[in-house]
Amino acid sequence: MIQFSLDARSGVSPYLQVVQQVRHAMRLGLLREGDRLPTVKDVVASLAINPNTVLKAYRELERDGLVATRGRNGTVVSGADETRAVDAAADYAATVRGLGLPAERALEIVKGMLEAGPA
Repeated sequence: MIQFSLDARSGVSPYLQVVQQVRHAMRLGLLREGDRLPTVKDVVASLAINPNTVLKAYRELERDGLVATRGRNGTVVSGADETRAVDAAADYAATVRGLGLPAERALEIVKGMLEAGPA
């Protein structure tokens, strides 16, 4: 389970630091689909912050489709694969830009690869 930490000197709001830490853990594969996030009560106790701060972070993650609230089962990761796909697409887009390849051609390449199936 992820353990959050806050940097008061970063200039980044606490709720956004929580959001960023969840996203980062998902990108690295440290959080996977079905993994449970700490309860709001546990985060509040470990970070000594307002419960509304944690709720705001979890709501933003849920709005972005990265987690889902499961009532008594807590908040679970639901979009880890999508996060990794977005990161891979961003890397590909940066490479394409660096090569000077037109966007239309880059999209054709990706479409062809997806239609070809597994490598």
